[in-house]
Amino acid sequence: MENKAHALIAGFFTLALLTAVILVGLWFNRDRVERVPYQLATKLSVPGLNPQAAVRYRGLDVGRVDEITFDPKVPGQILIHISVDRETPVTKSTYGTLGYQGVTGIAYVQLDDDGSNPVKLSSSEDQVARIEMRPSLLDNLESKGLAILTQTEELTKRFNTLLDPANQKAMLDAFDNVSKAATELESIPKQLKPTLDRLPKVTAEAQLTLQSITKLSKDVNALTTQLQASNGPIEKMSDAADRVGYAADRIELEMAPLANDVKSSLRTFDRTLERINERPQSLLFGSRDAVPGPGEPGFTAPVK
Repeated sequence: MENKAHALIAGFFTLALLTAVILVGLWFNRDRVERVPYQLATKLSVPGLNPQAAVRYRGLDVGRVDEITFDPKVPGQILIHISVDRETPVTKSTYGTLGYQGVTGIAYVQLDDDGSNPVKLSSSEDQVARIEMRPSLLDNLESKGLAILTQTEELTKRFNTLLDPANQKAMLDAFDNVSKAATELESIPKQLKPTLDRLPKVTAEAQLTLQSITKLSKDVNALTTQLQASNGPIEKMSDAADRVGYAADRIELEMAPLANDVKSSLRTFDRTLERINERPQSLLFGSRDAVPGPGEPGFTAPVK
């Protein structure tokens, strides 16, 4: 009987010791980080997300999911209650999405910030703040999957139309035309070969022509410089022209009196010829005296 009592006491002591160890372990492993509660509201499905799932801010573990419930005020809306470290920079532009770990399909909440409103979002147990929940990559693929399938079906129909026998014949004809064009293009270099062979000679002749033009230009510039030089041909020609003008002016001044005398002599000669024509006998008997005019000796007034 005494042995049984000792065994019972030993059993109770073992159980007490084991319970104490468990409690101490739980006490040491308890989460001592001060966390702030937030809510994420969404009408999207949250497959693979469970309580105690991780909450990450740009890849860093900052908290956990406390609870997932339905919103009693909005039918069909899901509320995800999370707790994050107080030092996490949650702002009014912070949003959440669902992320998945590898191929296991275990979901977690991914927090990110677009920086549009960097004001810190305050939250407390009494008044829990809500963070916007945006569609994840899988949600976007799911929502756009029908459109992608529709476009794929339309593309398949067009591809089938493209492979119609008539279209195949048209494409083969086009390829044939391209082949013919390529063959004709291959013959062009052969036709251009004689011209290309003459190009070096033409280029050399062009260079010689340019050199001749350059030399001629230099000679013309030198000739122009010589002609325009001081005491050069142009200046001498200008002096000669001035001298000729001076001589012409002098001849005009000196010949003017002589010309007047020649004119007077010609007028006298003309009057003499007229008198000879009127009285040819004057050459033998001389000219008769002129009739005296009024006031001259021998003038007689006519009798009326």
